[in-house]
Amino acid sequence: MGILGLFIVIYVVVSILIGLAAARKVNNSSDFILAGRSLPIYITIATVFATWFGSEAVLGIPATFIEEGMAGIVADPFGASFCLVFVGVFFAARLYRMKLMTIGDFYRQRYSRLVEVLVSVAVCISYLGWVAAQIVALGLTIHLVTYGAVGFELGMFIGLSVVLIYTVFGGMWSVAIMDFIQMMAVLAGMLVVAWLVSGRLDGGVMTVVEHANAAGKFEFWPDWNAGAILGFIGAFVTLALGSIPQQDVFQRVMAAKNEQVAVRGTILGGLFYLLFSFVPIFIVYGATLLEPSLATTHLAEGGDPQRILPEFILQSVPIWVQVMFFGALLSAIMSTASGTLLAPSAIFAKNILRHWLNLNDQQLLVALRLTVLGFGLLVFCYAYLSTAVGLSIFEMVENAYLITLVGAFVPLAFGVYWQRANNTGALLSIAMGVISWAALEIVNIKLAEQGDALLVPPQLAGLLMAILGMLIGSSIKRFKNSDIALKRPTS
Repeated sequence: MGILGLFIVIYVVVSILIGLAAARKVNNSSDFILAGRSLPIYITIATVFATWFGSEAVLGIPATFIEEGMAGIVADPFGASFCLVFVGVFFAARLYRMKLMTIGDFYRQRYSRLVEVLVSVAVCISYLGWVAAQIVALGLTIHLVTYGAVGFELGMFIGLSVVLIYTVFGGMWSVAIMDFIQMMAVLAGMLVVAWLVSGRLDGGVMTVVEHANAAGKFEFWPDWNAGAILGFIGAFVTLALGSIPQQDVFQRVMAAKNEQVAVRGTILGGLFYLLFSFVPIFIVYGATLLEPSLATTHLAEGGDPQRILPEFILQSVPIWVQVMFFGALLSAIMSTASGTLLAPSAIFAKNILRHWLNLNDQQLLVALRLTVLGFGLLVFCYAYLSTAVGLSIFEMVENAYLITLVGAFVPLAFGVYWQRANNTGALLSIAMGVISWAALEIVNIKLAEQGDALLVPPQLAGLLMAILGMLIGSSIKRFKNSDIALKRPTS
């Protein structure tokens, strides 16, 4: 296994011990889900940053940038970071004052139990792809650092097991403390590797910038035609808006010790994520200049651009840098995986199981832990099937938020900012958004087989139909009430 493998074993054991130590703070469901609403700003920033800085930021985004340039990463990191800024500016303060435990609680309080259940199911489904991407990356990392001694599938299982152990016992307390420690490891590891790559290139950072610019990689805005513009907008709003009604983002807002920390921590975490995402992009692009054979191999048909960075590290840098890098990579993946395992489990246990089984708080705590375990096993199966059909880490993440964009965002935004939004509007919004999106996705698949595509992206059409459904549904209810008032006889 070697020194690198030994380090990984030690790192994993220490992570488990720290996570289990944090579990001693968990006495009730609020501690498990929201860490007792007591997180200071530096941990809030770390957990917000860790929400997004996972496998896709280290492996997926750089690979997409190399293939498609800046235009290919409009969804992540641009859409993802703007999501966090939007939450901080427009939603954090208002939601924090409501003292909710999950995002599902908002839909019950604002609309009805049925809306709560529908949105909760949609949110849980959306996390399958997101968490699966992290598990796939854990499997790939463990497989690489053991030089193939541990198979890819076994690596996925081992990585998932480690994350499950401290998340099941410690909940948000373990996630928050590990996020802070792991963020420090990410910053140190990535900056060291970036410094090493820069030092090996004649001209340093500017060599990478000039080469990428000459290759057209910094072309961000779409071509001036309807299809390109709508595709650009659709990619951006998928994460920028579709990930706003998500439990992992909401948990970090509600776990802050006060409203000010909730707002500032979310905004700062989002901005920091956007800036730091360009560090792995720089490293990977620099690696292709230092080792052109890696680009030739993995950018060819049948290659995997996500392997460029880890293979460069294994082949071209000293062992101490390998330890720094893979420690950072594991930290990034585990911090995201733990948070995204906890989030759907909290939604399912709190907003579905608790009412269905009439659980008290201690029973809910047990249900939360069992749900984390069950969801973890479900994600493992989904990750295995996704890799079998050839989905990349970036694709799994980007596809994860389509259903919440068309089914959950509009009821949340209108519920917060439009007083006339009502239950009928929310239900019609969900129905029209999800049905139109699903129907157009099927049409798009059929067209793709013929080498064609819809002019309007299905998720963008679904979002517009969801808005229309909210306006129509809320107006119908209001018009009915007005009609009743007009017909009521006066005394």
